[in-house]
Amino acid sequence: MDLALMTQAQLQETANIPAHGVEPSGNNWRTYFSFSTDHKVIGIQYLVTTFVFYLIGGALATAVRTELATPEVDFVSREVYNSLFTVHATVMIFLWIVPATTGGFGNYLVPLLIGARDMAFPKLNALAFWMIPPAGILLLCSFFVGAPGAGWTSYPPLSLVTDKAGEAIWILSVLILGTSSILAAVNFIATIFKMRVAGMGFNQMPLFCWAMLATSTLALLATPVLAGALILLAFDLLVGTAFFNPTGGGNPIVYQHMFWFYSHPAVYIMILPVFGMISEILPVHARKPIFGYKAIAYSSLAICFLGLIVWAHHMFTSGTPPWLRMFFMITTMVIAVPTGIKVFSWLATIWGGKLRLNSAMLFALGFLSMFVIGGISGVMVAAVPFDIHVHDTYFIVAHIHYVLFGGSVFGLYAGFYHWFPKMTGRMLNETWGQVHFWLNLVGFNLAFLPMHKLGLEGMNRRIAEYEPRFAFLNLICSIGAYILAVSTIPFIVNVIWSWMYGPKAGDNPWKGLTLEWMTSSPPPVENFDADPVLATGPYDYGFGDRATPVDVPFSDSRDPALAAGPNSSLRATPDPAVAVSPDDRGDSNNH
Repeated sequence: MDLALMTQAQLQETANIPAHGVEPSGNNWRTYFSFSTDHKVIGIQYLVTTFVFYLIGGALATAVRTELATPEVDFVSREVYNSLFTVHATVMIFLWIVPATTGGFGNYLVPLLIGARDMAFPKLNALAFWMIPPAGILLLCSFFVGAPGAGWTSYPPLSLVTDKAGEAIWILSVLILGTSSILAAVNFIATIFKMRVAGMGFNQMPLFCWAMLATSTLALLATPVLAGALILLAFDLLVGTAFFNPTGGGNPIVYQHMFWFYSHPAVYIMILPVFGMISEILPVHARKPIFGYKAIAYSSLAICFLGLIVWAHHMFTSGTPPWLRMFFMITTMVIAVPTGIKVFSWLATIWGGKLRLNSAMLFALGFLSMFVIGGISGVMVAAVPFDIHVHDTYFIVAHIHYVLFGGSVFGLYAGFYHWFPKMTGRMLNETWGQVHFWLNLVGFNLAFLPMHKLGLEGMNRRIAEYEPRFAFLNLICSIGAYILAVSTIPFIVNVIWSWMYGPKAGDNPWKGLTLEWMTSSPPPVENFDADPVLATGPYDYGFGDRATPVDVPFSDSRDPALAAGPNSSLRATPDPAVAVSPDDRGDSNNH
């Protein structure tokens, strides 16, 4: 039998190589409250911790929308309102999306996907995680001394005249979180370059690894610039220097350049890992090879490069010279090209596929549609005249939420549903998963779609009191925010119940071909008893002849060959869940 027609698990069996150890890691709940160097434990620690901060950030957002449900200031004071949206944005970016995508899924999946036993620097990995909880607690404790109220951008001179204690706490918290991000980036780059299993070249890596490589490079290059800006801002705030203080001869525009040199790439730091996750999820649930493997992989590197030269499009109204505006308008529009390559490749992947519309696939498709809306509005605000019109209005709020919630958070949920069986050995309840998806989709669009019209009509963001003519649309947005808040309840109940009592998932419930599915669920401490053998490409769905039909349900964890026994004639037969008829086969030449 040609090795190219064998599934990974079948080759392991043929070669008498144990696919996985006997005892999975992390089966004691106390493990997750200890200082562990196991990348899988650290990944779950990241995911649970950041999800708690997501709930806190969501509660702050709900308070903001409650205030905005009416034009008057009648729920919280203006000062408290400023603190609520400042801490909300900081929590969602630095304590939820960035650490959940890179630290959570990145830590859990990268070593498994490349066949490694762990990350390159396990202790550094643990240290990077344990910087997250104290930084988050420190930020939330600022409410007891006067929380920061200058927005998550913390522009001077506003940040120098608001509450000094709260602003200093904000700076320290973000510096700690940025340090954690830098340490994680070093670890990912070293792991991907040096710890791939034998035979896995860069063009054989799963696309999530390409995404993490681009993300880590961005974080390593851009985060130190933000750290420098915040340290100088802290000197202005606490010591009385005048780096950015215009009253002492400082230049606040320099702060904006330094801040956005990191903070626009931060958008790609948040979304690139999700791009990688979507590239892993769609082929599995469409039963087709990924379309345009190299185009998707190299477009991640293109986004990494272009992401470093678009920052000043946030500063079109900051006195930027016209020639410089033109440069950044062009680069901002150009970065839509590699992103569009990914979108069209994903659409080509699912076109004509045998789609299984389970919760993971629904959230992946939801990501695709919501992110495209955010991307289109992003191209609109890249144009200087339009950006000047909608700058600092609710159009920008809608755009960023369609990119980061409709993009990153939908993608994170897709990842939760897809890899939960691998992490826990249990299946999530599909009915509750679909309830979660539809509540999330309806609530999200009700909350943020009307904001486009609010922004076009001139409603400024970051204000607690607004003109009565905007009241109706704001009420709709607030109702949507409440539905969005309620949508997390079925997800939380589903995760807790399924983790304890859900049906056993088995090793490979989705019949995937990447290496994480070739070990037990959850995996043992060092992932594999022996180095895994690469039998197929990570996305070779639909290759080979149709196998003899075997009565094995799609969710059954066992390979049909293994279920039939090592001496069965099915041992070297392609997986029937993977093989499809030639008419349903994807393009075999696209990578």
